[in-house]
Amino acid sequence: MKRKIISFLLCVICVLSLFTLAGCGGKKQSQVYFLNFKPESANAYKEIARAYEKEKGVEVKVVTAAANTYEQTLKSEIAKTDAPTIFQVNGPIGYNSWKDYCLNIKDSKLYSYLSDKSLAITDGEGVYAVPYVVEGYGIIYNDAIMKKYFALGNRNNNISSAEEIKDFADLKTVVEDMTAKKKELGIDGVFASTSLSAGEDWRWQTHLLNVPLYYEFRDNADYEDPTIAGLNSKEIAFLYSNEFKNIFDLYTNNSITPKTLLGSKSVNDSMAEFALGKVAMVQNGNWAWSQISDVSGNVVKAENVKFMPIYTGIEGESGQGICIGTENYFAINKKATKEQQKASLDFLDWLFSSETGKKFVDEQLGFITPFNTFSESEQPADPLAQEVVRYMNDEGVESIPWIFTSFPSDVYKTNVGNALLEYVQGDIKYEQVLKTIKDDWKSERK
Repeated sequence: MKRKIISFLLCVICVLSLFTLAGCGGKKQSQVYFLNFKPESANAYKEIARAYEKEKGVEVKVVTAAANTYEQTLKSEIAKTDAPTIFQVNGPIGYNSWKDYCLNIKDSKLYSYLSDKSLAITDGEGVYAVPYVVEGYGIIYNDAIMKKYFALGNRNNNISSAEEIKDFADLKTVVEDMTAKKKELGIDGVFASTSLSAGEDWRWQTHLLNVPLYYEFRDNADYEDPTIAGLNSKEIAFLYSNEFKNIFDLYTNNSITPKTLLGSKSVNDSMAEFALGKVAMVQNGNWAWSQISDVSGNVVKAENVKFMPIYTGIEGESGQGICIGTENYFAINKKATKEQQKASLDFLDWLFSSETGKKFVDEQLGFITPFNTFSESEQPADPLAQEVVRYMNDEGVESIPWIFTSFPSDVYKTNVGNALLEYVQGDIKYEQVLKTIKDDWKSERK
């Protein structure tokens, strides 16, 4: 009897052991925690995580920071026991803030896939962050509306297509005439709302400001790289202040929304206005295609979505292209366990080299990648991504690089955005905006 009881207990132990082993070895592992920077890609990353878990048995936790809150979210999350294992740094300044958490990934497959190794963020002999997408932004326009305008017989200019707009003078002439004829064109304004609510003003205090400051830093004889010139500039002259005002005023004077209401507008509002055919133009980047196509009631066809450069009136801008670059760099948490670090790099390797992962990158994320694992046919097919590739391959134009990674801080950009809001609301003169852009740069760099 005793022998039977012992046999029974041994069987129970064996069964429990099998369940334990299944729980430890066969069950999904919670080893990867990805803190996502891009709210517009949140749903895609969740789908990617599910696919990876199904294929590899490894759970990928995805948390997406709200717009304009990534740094504070990262500060909060990185201090936790269950900290992000994959996070993003925003160029050289971002790396300086987070270098104590950035693992050297020089020997990783991810770095080996980089077509241009100079794009990585390096420090000495180490590689600490790798860009994962090349993007472009400019003035997006609905060519169907533009063609309708150029077909009018009562235009006040001799420009016959959007492609013939080559500088700010051309753009201003066309835009102001379109505003005068907006009823004939069936639109409520030429430009979508200049979103200036809190956290929604990055298109102006960062992306738009990039253009005049690029030209200022480009002309700095002490540095070949305008981004490095910006990083080393203790103060700025803001030489192209008038040109910045030119384009900002053109946006707000010919907008669907009165200036006094722009403080309540978001980027989503702006993109919906464009998608519904209420406006002809909007400043944004190639990532906006998903925002346009996903709007309920969207009337804008893919073949009519085009880019033109952000013209401001700077001399020689007829050869200017759109703004192309990146501020999106993946880093691996140096303080995660070795197993978590490996699992995180394995996930990124899968995303950017496997057939399944690359399909997600192409079709769901819509990234133009800097990796040699992608053929030309595997780059995204959406119209704005194709426009970026077209500008990149056009030897007749000079792309404007993203030098805003050299801006002093998020506080600086927020202060500029606040000044622009006060300006459009009529609370301050433009001279005060100019003062904020210059003085806050100097004070931040101290």
